[in-house]
Amino acid sequence: MHTVLRFFLLIVLGSLGVTAWNSFYILPEGIQAVVTQFGRPVGVPVVTSGPHFKTPFVQDVAFFDKKILIHDGDPNQIPTKDKTFVYLDVTARWRIADALVFLQAVNNETRAMTILDDIIDSTVRDMVNKNDLVEIIRSADWVPGEWAKSRGEVEPITLGRDKMASQIHQIASEAVKKYGIELVDVMFKRVNYIDTVQSKVYERMISERKRIAAEKRSYGEGQKAEILGKVERELRTVTSSAQQEAEQIKGQADAEVTKIYAEAYNQDPEFYAFFKTLESYEKTISGNTRLVIPADSEFYRYLNSVQ
Repeated sequence: MHTVLRFFLLIVLGSLGVTAWNSFYILPEGIQAVVTQFGRPVGVPVVTSGPHFKTPFVQDVAFFDKKILIHDGDPNQIPTKDKTFVYLDVTARWRIADALVFLQAVNNETRAMTILDDIIDSTVRDMVNKNDLVEIIRSADWVPGEWAKSRGEVEPITLGRDKMASQIHQIASEAVKKYGIELVDVMFKRVNYIDTVQSKVYERMISERKRIAAEKRSYGEGQKAEILGKVERELRTVTSSAQQEAEQIKGQADAEVTKIYAEAYNQDPEFYAFFKTLESYEKTISGNTRLVIPADSEFYRYLNSVQ
């Protein structure tokens, strides 16, 4: 009898323990929960971390993240308004804003990712189809270089990449609210040409860079010719000025020599004539020179006077 009673008490205590254990749950930090009864939500979502009570065996708890989650869709091939096909890789951040609505409409994060794929991809496709390529690859606050400005090669931008992403975020946010999802932001992660267009774009870029390089080389050659012309003009001016100054100096020197000669001649004209005659002898008569002149020539006047 005591054995049966002891066994019965153990069963009762075990049942009470299991019931007590099943009557509460612990909600971790960063997690929210929805209590369900026979598969249907009961009450409002539980967002406060810590221990919470529920009806044992009858009620169950579904847990969901409160933190921001990342959505990375597959790159899509999309044509722009100007008929250029591009690959767009878009990423988004989202969170479960209303766990109760999320449970009723979506149930789990895997299905939520599928819904986000459909909504974001369709919104991105519509937005890209309505805009030119330049709107996707440039920001509205992009400042072109002086060279592009001077050539008038800057295409006007209406939206730009950032504003386009903001519009996509606004449209997609309205679409996901009914699923209890809050879309934090949408961003273009990568924009690239498809393979068939890529080679043509590269060829056009190479051709454009070659054209710009040729223009810059031509401009440089023009600058070089202008600089060399200035140098040549300055050289001629300096040379002419130097020659003029040299001629002036030579003229002054010749005048000074003439003045000295005149002063020497005036001091003793006879000696000056004698000295100049000796110089002429030295210059005209050498060892192999034969000079035939009359004996009474003035050239031998001083020699004849010696005899």
